[in-house]
Amino acid sequence: MADQNSQDPRLSKKLCDSGQLFRDRYEVVRVLGRGGFGVTHLARDRMLPGSPLCVIKQLFPKVSHPIALERAKQRFRREARILGRLGSHSQLPMLLDYFTLKGEFFLVQEYVHGDTLSREVRKGGAQKEPAVKTFLEEVLPAVRYIHRNRVIHRDIKPPNIIRCRDDNRLVLLDFGAVRECLNHDEDPGDHAASPTTHFVGTMGFAPPEQLALRPTYSSDIYALGVTCLYLLSGKSPLEFDINPNTQELDWQRSVNISRPFERLLAKMLTTDLSERFKRIDEVQRALQLDAHYSNLEQCLNRVPKTAETSTSNNVIELEQNLSPIQRRAAAIRRLRKRQLKDRPSSSTGPAFPL
Repeated sequence: MADQNSQDPRLSKKLCDSGQLFRDRYEVVRVLGRGGFGVTHLARDRMLPGSPLCVIKQLFPKVSHPIALERAKQRFRREARILGRLGSHSQLPMLLDYFTLKGEFFLVQEYVHGDTLSREVRKGGAQKEPAVKTFLEEVLPAVRYIHRNRVIHRDIKPPNIIRCRDDNRLVLLDFGAVRECLNHDEDPGDHAASPTTHFVGTMGFAPPEQLALRPTYSSDIYALGVTCLYLLSGKSPLEFDINPNTQELDWQRSVNISRPFERLLAKMLTTDLSERFKRIDEVQRALQLDAHYSNLEQCLNRVPKTAETSTSNNVIELEQNLSPIQRRAAAIRRLRKRQLKDRPSSSTGPAFPL
């Protein structure tokens, strides 16, 4: 059953009333966005010096039974504590507060001023390979950090990655963990019939195992690969054709990248879990090796020499160590050899007298 609160604008209107402080602390400025899980507001924290901006996320739990609601509250508090611990990383928004009010859940987080990657592409167009590699180098440490804290993000995509205008760092937004814990509409007396989890993610960015409600750390790696495709092509994953044999995105013809980077992306984007990168460390290592491969290709990218030219050059280099008489004799031998090669087949006798 759809949650009716998510369609009810009254609380949002109340929060945005001019001059009214929410919880005697937050002055709500405006609504930043709406979704199936709630509403996000931009606000000012009037209890702190300078009244810094913050984000209030009003989440609507999809539960109906009182016991189920209490269970959702407990899970919300647990997941919020996880977000609080994760927020100590510079590339993750800091959790400032969390609470429940009249059966609804609220998170207060650091406001990150900047543009999302999707907005960057809309404004500047598709990016080149070096810029996309730089993006991976910058975002991988953040994903590695949350994985080490035993958290799968489950919704990595360009709208959830923002570039901070103050220091140009990339910040990863909107974790799926809290949203999942609010997505249970279960009868507490019928645990066998109730699901244990719900799909959290975005179609096209979520790999098959995530759609089957079995996400792994590798699922985030797949989503990062799809994000790279978006940056390289400006195309949504739903705009790519699907290979009928492998059920994978047919993306190679839509991007112009080097062979080493293409192989790296292919290993991130395969639907076969046994073939995909398992850990962020593996992606980082492959990215480092890719830089060396690219340098080697540039070093080896030379016009090929003919066998005759190569042999002649080698001979001349070796002759640099000979005495003047030896070099003169070698030059005579080369001249005689050329004359023999150019002599008509009908002629007889030596072409150069000994």
